[in-house]
Amino acid sequence: MKRFFDFSVSLILVFMLFPMFIMIALVVKNKLGSPVLFRQMRPGFKGRPFEIYKFRSLTDEKDEKGNFLPDDKRFTPFSSLLRGSSLDELPELINVLNGDMSLVGPRPLLMQYLERYDEVQARRHDVRPGITGWAQVNGRNDVSWEEKFKMDIWYVDHQNFCVDLKILWLTLFRVFRQEGIHQKGHVTAAEFMGSAKNDQ
Repeated sequence: MKRFFDFSVSLILVFMLFPMFIMIALVVKNKLGSPVLFRQMRPGFKGRPFEIYKFRSLTDEKDEKGNFLPDDKRFTPFSSLLRGSSLDELPELINVLNGDMSLVGPRPLLMQYLERYDEVQARRHDVRPGITGWAQVNGRNDVSWEEKFKMDIWYVDHQNFCVDLKILWLTLFRVFRQEGIHQKGHVTAAEFMGSAKNDQ
């Protein structure tokens, strides 16, 4: 039932939002450059890798040696608009159609973090990763990574159709109000997972 719901809703959304896809792609190309899609390998169900799709949100600016500038130097006001509105994640609907992702589930992080999860944290891969999830509607960047992982495991243990509908509704509400998007001094996933590795 979950897979049928994911596929049906994503297919409808892709057709309905196709003009918006084209418009965003054109603006991204004009303001940030090509390619308009950001692609990266992420761990999916049972940790199996898949290629995630997003609209790019950083420029290609480089230093005199040809190396990319730090992310914060390539982040523009348009980048902030894309991420703050979550419009950069619209192409993930294609991942849902492909069966690599679900509409609701733990957000997929980076492949290099797989070996750093403890036995409990690794259970977040017992379901398909999602475009949104329980952690995203309960704080997003306003909660610690440790709490986010606990919320991911809560979802794995309590997932059902009603919970998914609740999360989708709360996602629309939070995106509209742009709640929990920015946090002063927010610890990144890389920083958290790196410190976790050093503690072992």
